[in-house]
Amino acid sequence: QVQWVESGGGLVQPGGSLRLSCAASGIVFSRNAMGWYRQAPGKQRELLAAVTSDGDTHYAESVKGRFTISKDSAKHMVYLQMSSLKPEDTAVYYCNGGTWHEQIGAIAHSDSWGQGTQVTVSS
Repeated sequence: QVQWVESGGGLVQPGGSLRLSCAASGIVFSRNAMGWYRQAPGKQRELLAAVTSDGDTHYAESVKGRFTISKDSAKHMVYLQMSSLKPEDTAVYYCNGGTWHEQIGAIAHSDSWGQGTQVTVSS
């Protein structure tokens, strides 16, 4: 069974930075893309950043240039470096993974989700 444990969230001022970490188990990094998602209150969960099995990265327009996704396959870890944070980045952040679908820019992610980590951007 695939499991995800996210950490690293917190309260940060606008313009600040945070680094999120995700420990994954039960998924083969060499065959799957990994992604970071977020869900703000009253909104649908959205894919923010993905790193494919080959190491290619893809970003939502809302975070491009501010967020960087990376992975350590040997440690089964996925990271999200966030900078220039804005109040609208406030959300619960999750990681997940699965087959990358290039044409639609989406991951066929697993059905299981972790608890996520709360990021609050506020002065």
